[in-house]
Amino acid sequence: MRLATFNILHGRSLTDNQVSVEGLARAVRSLDADVLALQEVDRNQPRSHGADLTAVAAEAMGAVDHRFVAALSGSPGATWVAATGAEQPDAAAYGIALLSRHPVTAWEIVRLPELRAPVPMRFHGTRKPTLVRDEPRVAMAAEIESPEGTITVVNTHLTFIRWWNRRQLRYLVRSLAPARRPLVLMGDLNLGPALASSLTGMHALAAHPPFPADEPREQLDHVLADGPVHAQASAARRLALSDHQALVVDLTLATPG
Repeated sequence: MRLATFNILHGRSLTDNQVSVEGLARAVRSLDADVLALQEVDRNQPRSHGADLTAVAAEAMGAVDHRFVAALSGSPGATWVAATGAEQPDAAAYGIALLSRHPVTAWEIVRLPELRAPVPMRFHGTRKPTLVRDEPRVAMAAEIESPEGTITVVNTHLTFIRWWNRRQLRYLVRSLAPARRPLVLMGDLNLGPALASSLTGMHALAAHPPFPADEPREQLDHVLADGPVHAQASAARRLALSDHQALVVDLTLATPG
């Protein structure tokens, strides 16, 4: 079974700074994933031609079940507010998506602790810190009936504010305690591999730096497992969109050996 996680940058190419809906579909088809976790996903946003990017990806991969969960309602950087889950289906939104070629028997949404006040951040090449405002963050879990057995797959995108994303990850791990095992946590955690593993207590199924896409040197995207999950192969895949590469893992639920 192939799992993949991909921060799609709302489908934008860094080559021409444009969003191609068909380009996203081609990228998703090329991954050939059975379960796909997407971050930075648009729904009905002008910058992505008003498309439902989750639906585009679902059709491209042949998903039988999929779900988009909004972190923001409205347009990022403009008139957006934290999503509550009560938004209309056609409302402009931005968030994460989880898609599966195998049936999903249960879904769970976890809204993560929100940093409401702007915080000072010092960026490379600047002498003084800049006040930045974080976005609301969310996670979603799906209980999937795969040919090898039931597996829980989780997708999230944590904040880039390093001390706060640790709190978000701890909160998420506590929220997942009752979830059925084996469990795989995927997504853009904005944390390095050693810290991601130590905070979750999970083992990594892939060790590749997907960021930045053109000259990758950081592993911010992860596929972590809790339970008898074995990676047969893994890779970071450069695609024609996004500032991240996709992280792909071929796995089995059978205990290795």
